[in-house]
Amino acid sequence: MLLHHYRFSPDESLFDADAFRAELEGNRSPIAPFKAALRAIQDRLDGRFREGADIRDLIHGRAWCLDQLLAVAWEQHDWPNGGVALLAVGGYGRGELHPHSDVDLLLLLEHDDDVPYRESLTAFITFLWDIGLEIGHSVRSLSDCEREAEADVTVITNLLESRTIAGPEHLRAAMKARLAPTRLWPADRFFEAKWQEQISRHHRFNNSEYHLEPNIKSSPGGLRDIQMIGWVAKRHFGSQRYEDLVASGFMNDPELRILSQGQAFLWQVRYALHMLTGRAEDRLQFDHQRTIAELFGFRDNPERLAVEQFMKRYYRHVTALAGLNDMLLQHFDEAILHAGEELETTALNDRFEIRGGYIQARSRTVFRDRPSALLELFLLMAEHPEIEGVRADTIRLIRDHRHLMDDLYRDDVRHQSLFMELLRSGGNVARQLRRMNRYGVLGKYLPEFGRAVGLMQHDLFHIYTVDAHTLRLLKCIHGFRKPEARETFPVAATLIHQLPKLELLWIAGLYHDIGKGRGGDHSILGARDVEVFAERHGLSIRDTRLVSWLVEHHLTMSMVAQKRDTTDPDVIADFARLVGDETRLDYLYVLSVADINATNPTLWNGWRAALLRQLHAETKRALRRGLENPLERDDWVNETRGEALSLLAAVGADMASVEHLWESLGEEYFLQYAPSEIAWQTQGILAHGGSQLPLILISAPVDDMGEGGTKVFIHTRSVDDLFAATAAALDQLGLSIHDARIATSSNDRTLNTFIVLDDHGKAIRDPARIEEIRAHLVEELDDPEDYPQIVTRHTPRQLRHFRVPTEVIIEQDPANDRTLLELIAPDRPGLLARVGQIFMEQDIALSAAKIATLGEKVEDVFFITDKAGRPLIDPERQAQLRQRLVEVLDVSG
Repeated sequence: MLLHHYRFSPDESLFDADAFRAELEGNRSPIAPFKAALRAIQDRLDGRFREGADIRDLIHGRAWCLDQLLAVAWEQHDWPNGGVALLAVGGYGRGELHPHSDVDLLLLLEHDDDVPYRESLTAFITFLWDIGLEIGHSVRSLSDCEREAEADVTVITNLLESRTIAGPEHLRAAMKARLAPTRLWPADRFFEAKWQEQISRHHRFNNSEYHLEPNIKSSPGGLRDIQMIGWVAKRHFGSQRYEDLVASGFMNDPELRILSQGQAFLWQVRYALHMLTGRAEDRLQFDHQRTIAELFGFRDNPERLAVEQFMKRYYRHVTALAGLNDMLLQHFDEAILHAGEELETTALNDRFEIRGGYIQARSRTVFRDRPSALLELFLLMAEHPEIEGVRADTIRLIRDHRHLMDDLYRDDVRHQSLFMELLRSGGNVARQLRRMNRYGVLGKYLPEFGRAVGLMQHDLFHIYTVDAHTLRLLKCIHGFRKPEARETFPVAATLIHQLPKLELLWIAGLYHDIGKGRGGDHSILGARDVEVFAERHGLSIRDTRLVSWLVEHHLTMSMVAQKRDTTDPDVIADFARLVGDETRLDYLYVLSVADINATNPTLWNGWRAALLRQLHAETKRALRRGLENPLERDDWVNETRGEALSLLAAVGADMASVEHLWESLGEEYFLQYAPSEIAWQTQGILAHGGSQLPLILISAPVDDMGEGGTKVFIHTRSVDDLFAATAAALDQLGLSIHDARIATSSNDRTLNTFIVLDDHGKAIRDPARIEEIRAHLVEELDDPEDYPQIVTRHTPRQLRHFRVPTEVIIEQDPANDRTLLELIAPDRPGLLARVGQIFMEQDIALSAAKIATLGEKVEDVFFITDKAGRPLIDPERQAQLRQRLVEVLDVSG
């Protein structure tokens, strides 16, 4: 396997240089033959790629063909005095050319004076552009190369990888002598600069190789990480082949296989991307993933889509490469650059010590002699937070001995006890589990977790693979334990210190998604798996039931909060019965908050926080009253009225006017709103008097985690299509609706409240902006005859999203004499405005709505009736409504 310089046997079936020279003699202009030759070369390479040829032959073969073509092009121009050479540099210098990679060229001058060559240089470069070659070029003298390489590590990196294509070879030799480590960029300085460069690059990708649309070149574990190993090794060892690094002890044979196989796979993917897109594309986007999976022969099966199988292979390769890159670079730093340094060493026990802040094995046979040390090491790190990491030679020992974790190992009570000690250690358990995963230990000890490694979640809201999401969830849980979490996650940060056994939360978090990718309900499958784990690790029956229940219901709390009417006492009572006790409720709340935050950072906002906090508080209240004594609707209404009256009395409201107004509001109003909201709305309605203009009240939250979103209360005449017009008007203001409560008084006045956020998912607080919103809504909603125009004139921009069909579920809600319509669709601006328009067309009245946006996906629930207030029970009308929603939303998406 070649490190930089490639060896490719001439292949005249790809390109015959002598025949091409003969063809040029018969043409007045060489441009057309060169263009045709480039197309023919690429067509032949693409054909071989589709036939399954060795990718290394294709990548090196294209570089070889370009060498021949460029040498012929060089011959077409006059080069006086032999003082200039054409060099391949960068990736092309390594002999690696994908279909649309830049052809990096250096026109190297012996002397600083370029006047004798200026005309030829300009003509040559122009010619390469004219024939359609994608070149990246520079013109430098030997002095220029030395000066610019000293100033910029990217320049010397580029020049390290060079080959002479045409012109005198002695110029390149002279350049190499000037760039030698003894003159500039010695190995240690070069390594430090490249390492910092890699750290910055990885930071741009959140230090994760698990993004669902990864950059195969620059993401952690990508091609750039492989090149990094080569650059460092070449600068220090002068190696030309990766096999030389094995001989020097820098790498071993298994590591060489990981590198070789990983590079070949990534080259295949990159070649396919370039071929399919017709450009230098390195981002593996969703549409490309599907196409490449099919091209590579993956097919859907009952458990996994073809694209999921393909991406699992991708993630396994880049995970291995990222881990190898980390280990080899750390090894280079420790064992080569700083080999002679004296480091403070502290013994931990007979097997491990801390050296220079990093833990290391005291014997190379420690894991062979005592396999339990494979788990003990991570327990020690959890117990000693001062340990910064694992030394590279010990990482290599872990990798070389993790195969010892077989069924007998997993069934050994000593090993089970060590793992439970880690979970109970009180340290940063999440960090140690991430390290175990990084070194391939976690999936060996828990094979069910190993099956989830690299498993993508090809949906609209997850942005990480199952294992990456799980480890991020555990990191979130650990974050709740920090003092600063009380500001952002006040409830979770309080509850986590009250949970009786934190290890049960670690276990539930570790297993909550482990059942994915196996067919069936992943929550049920995960609950079964965690029961096996709990029994094997000696948990009590009570604790086993708790972790199993948490895994089975890990989605329930967020779904109830976002999709059910939590102002309905029956909804709270049903959820309280499911939960059973306050301890389960607290565990589930913390797990739910962590799960949402780990799924996609954009999902967590003040409004979603408020929904979960409200559900937690109301359920806790119901549990404390006792499941046998649920709060009846009349009691709920009376309590709410009483508290609201007290608030209004405190501000001097006219109680007679209040009671008169409330006579028209009905019981449902006092079920839907909190006392503080009722007091606020009542004051506004009474102050508005007999004005015929719509009353628009807007309330900003006190803080980001307080009320959650900006409330817009609309009190006006109850007329048809008010919801559609309101949704369109709010969307025109760039606001997204996250909740809607629709109610009408007995005197036909609306009592509608919308919770809105701006396009960044934040509440609106600026007084000027709030006044702008209020004035716009008054202007738009004052004349019902304008509503059809308001709705139809709205033409929102489009967003890229998954090609997922709209799903419409229609069920009856007999307890409330209405119909429940659930809409699952890709999110896009103006979606609610379109839905409102369809409701207007179909003569549908809306009584309430729960808007749940999950990444690029919405799961909205609408409680609807016909215009006479009756539920939609006619199957034909239901089918018509469903068909219209699907038609409009799928086309508009």
